[in-house]
Amino acid sequence: MPLRARRRRHAALTAALALATAALLSAAPPASAADTWTEVGSDRADPLTESQGLTSVEVPAGSPNRYTGIGTIPVSVSSRGWNHVGDPDASYDGYYVEPYQADSGTAKMYRVQAPGGGWSEYVHTLSPGEALNNSWDAISPDGQWMLSGEYGTMTRFLVFPTPGVNASTSPSVNLPQVATVNLDHAVRDVQGCDFSGPTTLLCSSDDPAGTLFGIAKPLLQVDLSAAPNGTSDVSGHVTALRQLPLRSGCSGTFEAEGIDYDRRDGTLRVIVVSPGFCVLTDSKTYRFHKS
Repeated sequence: MPLRARRRRHAALTAALALATAALLSAAPPASAADTWTEVGSDRADPLTESQGLTSVEVPAGSPNRYTGIGTIPVSVSSRGWNHVGDPDASYDGYYVEPYQADSGTAKMYRVQAPGGGWSEYVHTLSPGEALNNSWDAISPDGQWMLSGEYGTMTRFLVFPTPGVNASTSPSVNLPQVATVNLDHAVRDVQGCDFSGPTTLLCSSDDPAGTLFGIAKPLLQVDLSAAPNGTSDVSGHVTALRQLPLRSGCSGTFEAEGIDYDRRDGTLRVIVVSPGFCVLTDSKTYRFHKS
């Protein structure tokens, strides 16, 4: 979410309360699957260009990880109202998809770069009851289906044909929601998800309260009852694995952002934005390996 949105959301919290809450929640016991993912390192996350999301890119070979932030939004896109970019993903054959939202309206947008380098835009008109925000997208391992999430407290993820990959999609027509992932446990403020297998998602939650799982800012695992197929809903079993790292030279409220799982070396990466002035100095992309 944009930094200004974070300030509004937490304006009522004092620094002392935030510190006390973080200390209390970090001591609370997480779910039984905790510590499956062990922190192995970190890299500084630039607040302008690496503060919203990231994805590993396999095509062409040797491509660097790609990040999003307010500084990565082209003027030609933001000038048309698409002023927030979320956590992107890339298919294994090289299609890169960024999720966009506007401050108001009845649609969200997915901006797609094909392996050849060309860009196209796919607009989705909101379904009844669908939230406007567009925090992330996650492309299924077969490339044909794309999951996307709404901010806030939710019990579902949305399923779309992957724009630019699935033959049923076209920039000239509405990108439809074709199915739903029904979660068995509510999640809050999910900022990113990525597939680690055909039926497994890893997700970063910016939940500030910690009341859903006993820990704030949790790393979540969602096990699907079946791989998304675009024709029927599937269920998802949610488990909180651990709290994401909350370390900074400044006190205050952290923000968990995008997530990426790189199947080539098994590295999980999650962005955590630091509070206050330290957003400029010690925001991090943390690296994890499965232990």
